[in-house]
Amino acid sequence: MTEKVSYASSGVDISRQDEALKRIKPHVKATRTPGVRSDIGLFGGLFEARFAETKPILVSSMDGVGTKMKVARRAGLWDTVGQDLVNHCINDILVQGARPLFFLDYIAAQRLEPEVIEQIVKGMATACKASGCALIGGELAEMPGVYAEGEVDVAGTIVGVVDEADLLPRLSYLAPGDVLLGLPSSGLHTNGYSLARKVCFELEKLDVNDPLPGTGRTVAQALLAIHRSYLTPVMPLVKAGKLVAMAHITGGGLTDNLPRVLSESVDAEIDTASWQIPALFTFLMDKGGLGMDDARQALNLGVGMVLIVKANRVDEVLADLHAAEEPAWVLGRLTSGSGVVRYR
Repeated sequence: MTEKVSYASSGVDISRQDEALKRIKPHVKATRTPGVRSDIGLFGGLFEARFAETKPILVSSMDGVGTKMKVARRAGLWDTVGQDLVNHCINDILVQGARPLFFLDYIAAQRLEPEVIEQIVKGMATACKASGCALIGGELAEMPGVYAEGEVDVAGTIVGVVDEADLLPRLSYLAPGDVLLGLPSSGLHTNGYSLARKVCFELEKLDVNDPLPGTGRTVAQALLAIHRSYLTPVMPLVKAGKLVAMAHITGGGLTDNLPRVLSESVDAEIDTASWQIPALFTFLMDKGGLGMDDARQALNLGVGMVLIVKANRVDEVLADLHAAEEPAWVLGRLTSGSGVVRYR
């Protein structure tokens, strides 16, 4: 006798997807901006292609939050990773001078849990609303056999726009003597979590609710701190033409990310005494036996964004940032070189 099967018996229950969609619709709707021309549920999201920019250039990026999702599962806290995803993508296009227009997400899991999906999307909506970005569409996928039991993964794509006159980096303007300004991170952001999980949960045997030594926070609070968006304090500097380049410090740290916006005739010289590495990072380095060179390449070490400005504008830009309650500092400067990062 032939065994009868259904989609549900094979591990995919459409009713869970329907329930998740029902839950997330109001969150998505709350991010609607004037350019949106569609509602959730269509095959494609519609956005009006008319911009205030004189010569608009579209800028796009996509990313995920990696194994930070496993910390969210341990802690049972899901709205922070949704904000992480959007903010990471916003920063990636911000460094080219772009403001965000719309965002699309992809959520995949071994088993869709509507209440979890709702919290993730609620976080995305929170970050989108804060930046004037529309959450215009997405995809939910239940894939038993691809993901292990309990696993959830998220990815997102952002599209923004920049006026050609504001496009960064201005490579031909970079010169020895230009100044690097550091903007603080809020924690690991969305990188280094395989290392952090190994140190905290395997080597130190900590639980998510245990205090993380030196930080004044629990492990969950420290590891799930939201990846910051730098849009609000930095975009006015872009529009005023005060920046030469920017670098979002993600995987690869200062060592690998700064060269992405340098010309081949300059090096970035970092003054390591200009800031104190936060306790979270020193804990991971100490307990994980991580050398400084490796740490500089694996972690942001407290620097989430770097701005490059002309020396004669440093005081002005710092004053603007401090007025916006952004605690920026002089991180270093450009020297003659070959496009690499050096530490002193």
